[in-house]
Amino acid sequence: MWRRCLLTGMFAWLAAAAPASAFVAYVSNEKGNTVTVIDTDSWTVTKTIKVGQRPRGIEFSRDGKFVMVAVGDDDTIQMIDTKTQEIVDTLPSGPDPELFTQDAAGKTMYVANENDNTVTVIDLEKRARLGDIQVGVEPEGMAVSPDGKILINTSETTSMAHFIDTATRQIVANVLVDSRPRFAAFKRDGSELWVSSEIGGTVSIVDPVKHEVTGKVTFEIPGLRSEAIQPVGIGMTKDGKTAFVALGPANRVAVVDGATHKVTKYLLVGQRVWHMDFTPDEKYLLVTNGVSNDVSVIDVAAQKVIKTIQVGELPWGITIAQP
Repeated sequence: MWRRCLLTGMFAWLAAAAPASAFVAYVSNEKGNTVTVIDTDSWTVTKTIKVGQRPRGIEFSRDGKFVMVAVGDDDTIQMIDTKTQEIVDTLPSGPDPELFTQDAAGKTMYVANENDNTVTVIDLEKRARLGDIQVGVEPEGMAVSPDGKILINTSETTSMAHFIDTATRQIVANVLVDSRPRFAAFKRDGSELWVSSEIGGTVSIVDPVKHEVTGKVTFEIPGLRSEAIQPVGIGMTKDGKTAFVALGPANRVAVVDGATHKVTKYLLVGQRVWHMDFTPDEKYLLVTNGVSNDVSVIDVAAQKVIKTIQVGELPWGITIAQP
């Protein structure tokens, strides 16, 4: 009897101690023309996938079956099967696709095409192009509002955030932000839109209803010139209380209070930090460092870098989901 109790207790302890399902991260390496696969339990690279020329934007499909990567110099979106980790199909974009986003249902994709100033709309079920939306010069940042009614595109040279009605596919508002906007992110409650401006050196806080800039996040790092501080990627916690902003060649990630919009901390990471993604449990934030060819792992609660993982050449984008 005692032996059975002992074994039962041991199995219970092992079950409690066993880690949750591992998360898998996919990193696009812009110059290496590869995608690196990282296991977030062991923090090791498990595979390197050869893809098309100049991979940048990367994202899981909503059902988790595919990882989609924009290969800019091939003018297409490649689809990687997450079970086989092999390219199985392509999606039709415009010339030089850079970033893209999906609606909540995972039925429609919106792709920013840098070379022809359009956003391509793709039916993901049919894997067919539905049309194009004309936007500003050098479109890049993409985001869909939490209610799914508004698509945001940022145009680098035009220095605008375009508000696009997803039903009519027409621009309903243009908001001027600082120079070279690269990324856009909504708070989960839809109350704010954050837009990073690489050359302007700020993150604009936009009222999505009034279409007005209501505030700006500014950055100052002792010993660095202002022009070296170039905001790009943004990661925001689900509760909207904390945001992380990649500062490019400043080699820092800024921790920003979501309510006051003030920087509370700077985290030193690798060289030319670019984009980022959270593990689904929000315990970790992984950021890509283009010049040092690695990924920094940030403990979100501790706001501390805990690990560096070597990946491919010029890592650009990253996406994370459960296997």
